[in-house]
Amino acid sequence: MFETAEIGAIVEKDIYEKEAIAVREQLLAAQRKLITSKIPVIILVSGNEGAGKGELVNLLNEWMDARLIQTHAMWDPSDEERERPRFWRFWRQLPPKGKMGIFFGSWYSNPIIDRVYKKISQEEYVNELKRIRGFERMLDNEGALILKFWLHLSKKAQSQRLKDLQADPDTAWKVTSLDWKFFKKYDRFKKISEQALRETSTGEAPWHIIEAVDKRYRQLTVTKMILGAILERTKRKTDGRSADHPAPALPKPKKVNVINQLDLTKSLSQKEYDDTLLKLQGKLNLLARKLYQKKHSMVLVFEGNDAAGKGGSIRRVIMGVDARGYQIVQVAAPTEDERNQPYLWRFWRHIPRQGKIVIFDRSWYGRVLVERIEGFCQETDWQRAYTEINDFEDQMTDHGIIVLKFWLSISADEQLRRFKERETTSYKKYKITDEDWRNREKWDAYEAAVCDMVEKTSTRRAPWILVESNDKKFGRIKILKTIINRLQKRLD
Repeated sequence: MFETAEIGAIVEKDIYEKEAIAVREQLLAAQRKLITSKIPVIILVSGNEGAGKGELVNLLNEWMDARLIQTHAMWDPSDEERERPRFWRFWRQLPPKGKMGIFFGSWYSNPIIDRVYKKISQEEYVNELKRIRGFERMLDNEGALILKFWLHLSKKAQSQRLKDLQADPDTAWKVTSLDWKFFKKYDRFKKISEQALRETSTGEAPWHIIEAVDKRYRQLTVTKMILGAILERTKRKTDGRSADHPAPALPKPKKVNVINQLDLTKSLSQKEYDDTLLKLQGKLNLLARKLYQKKHSMVLVFEGNDAAGKGGSIRRVIMGVDARGYQIVQVAAPTEDERNQPYLWRFWRHIPRQGKIVIFDRSWYGRVLVERIEGFCQETDWQRAYTEINDFEDQMTDHGIIVLKFWLSISADEQLRRFKERETTSYKKYKITDEDWRNREKWDAYEAAVCDMVEKTSTRRAPWILVESNDKKFGRIKILKTIINRLQKRLD
């Protein structure tokens, strides 16, 4: 694959200086178009040691408006990053719409190095590449322009490059023992890297292999490619601008489904509830301590009908946990910063550190529920969300995070009763809004959407637990018992 690069390509100095001025001016103008088009650009700079990756990154920051560029040197992960799934560190650094993110080292670096040194198996390596393809596909679907450059040197050229740098007192600092260590495994790096490039060079995120012997050639070639890609994407977005998408067709529930077959008559007496609640909270407290000691973490997701009792259930859970051990994330309409990022970005930010619990009061499932039903996103967005959500949760469980998802279900009649109670109770009035009443009009559509959600996203490692919540007492106890049972299985 690397043989396709233009070996020995050279650009004369006078040609370079003339073309560089023109390219630089056009890049600055293209950056302004990115702002108005609200397109995020992600640039990956990878390749052989000594191939000029650092020089190229510096040049990009010099030739363009650095205020619109975020540069990330992604070396070994920090302790904080190791405590979360591998892609957490990259999600945090994604550029917002209209800006550019340059990754000097990326989500490819560790898998390639780990495979070269046999820290991961071939099967694990293939799975990592598959996950990378999914990640980049998601970024493309979210509107990002992805540009991946591999700066290539032949074995002979790399050896000479490292020697030349080391021989010059002004550049000797650029060569480290690690560079020579990697060079000794040049052939294996080449083989492993070729597989990565071959399996992840896709229509939405192709690899560009650049012969890196000549500095002027690699700099002009890369900057021209960046310029051309930005101009093409901004033109395509302008030409393809269309009217707002039509109102969605509301789904209809099946006559028999997982929701309407729940036995909502299940209940507990006040005495049973009082006798059980404190005991379960005590058990949960001990298990939460053990969770911390063993450096495990947990994510709890609470979804459900309006007025189903999510807040009350969450309060009963946290009463059994040390306040230092959990965080509650209240999910509402996205902020401006959140709208400028891929949909899952605001949820990735809250993945817990080892030993901690994060509770989501509503979650990423808004995309396949309220956003689907209310037409806040296009059909293609919520349709692909099932796959993206499953991958998100797989990454959490692969990292050892316990994931439990609760759907609190009540009947339409019970919801109506609670709505009216909220309207007439002074300290509950804030809980009822016009939107709650509007949502009732689409009860059947939401039921159908929930059934689709459960069918497509309930997995063995991240299951949906359907909670019969017409009786709040019964629902709260079921939730506590489920959490305790899962913790006991993991920790004992």
